[in-house]
Amino acid sequence: MNKYLWQTLDCLLFSNIFIALCAVAQALVTYQLLDVKPDTTILAVLFCATLALYNFSILLSKPKNPKASPFRRVRWIFSHYRLNATLTIIATFSLMPLALFLSIPALILLSFLGLISIAYNVPIFRFHHQWFGLRNLPGVKLFLIALVWSLSCVLLPIVELENTQAFDFPTRYVVLLVVHEFLFMVAITVPFDVRDLFQDKQNSLKTLPTMLGEKRAMLLCYGFLLLYLILLLLPIHPLNLWNAVGLILSICLSAWVIFKSNPSRNEYFYFLFLDGMMIVQLLILMTMNMLA
Repeated sequence: MNKYLWQTLDCLLFSNIFIALCAVAQALVTYQLLDVKPDTTILAVLFCATLALYNFSILLSKPKNPKASPFRRVRWIFSHYRLNATLTIIATFSLMPLALFLSIPALILLSFLGLISIAYNVPIFRFHHQWFGLRNLPGVKLFLIALVWSLSCVLLPIVELENTQAFDFPTRYVVLLVVHEFLFMVAITVPFDVRDLFQDKQNSLKTLPTMLGEKRAMLLCYGFLLLYLILLLLPIHPLNLWNAVGLILSICLSAWVIFKSNPSRNEYFYFLFLDGMMIVQLLILMTMNMLA
């Protein structure tokens, strides 16, 4: 029984289905904070786009000998290459009919995010006869990831609501929600870069941990979470009490999980527990609102 459970968990995590569900969860957090009904088309778009882009990224960066990789995730992905390629194709082609149901502003934003994501992974820029992608720019990697996630899971749902259901959200509120998501995503992404510190140095990839060192990068990580909490406590925030308490609890729990992270932790800790904080945040908010 344990064997099949581990196989199922590997498939869920390493096929990137889980991270796609995390994107859906973060969009649902946005709808929860706005107190509006979720748009199923936006949720489907986020699931398919996240699945396609994450699989595309890993398949594009295939190592010379994936079977010899020290990472279980890499070994699993390339030993199930057809499955992952099939999921990527299905997710990509599913976006086409889904796009027909989106407003023009939402489509423009989605296209912009898609271009950033492709430029992040594909070496389309050239400098001194060397090709590189956006991820190779010093210190930019995790901020780009956080930017794409915050615009996708917060701004995209809001743009669609304002253009299809005549909602008019205050600009201040929208900016705060985007900033909150950005800070949260940066914080839970830093430990991944700390874990990959040695590998990134070998690949000459200048991430925050390679530039600042592990300790300073982790301190910066906690600083982002602290700034998130400070913004929550300011009177300029229009959240109701239960949503605010739910977010505070989720950030405190995230800080504890980040504190428990270290490079010696196995991949399940990072891809299940750390990424899973995006789903846990939604569950906490739903629980708090049920108690209200």
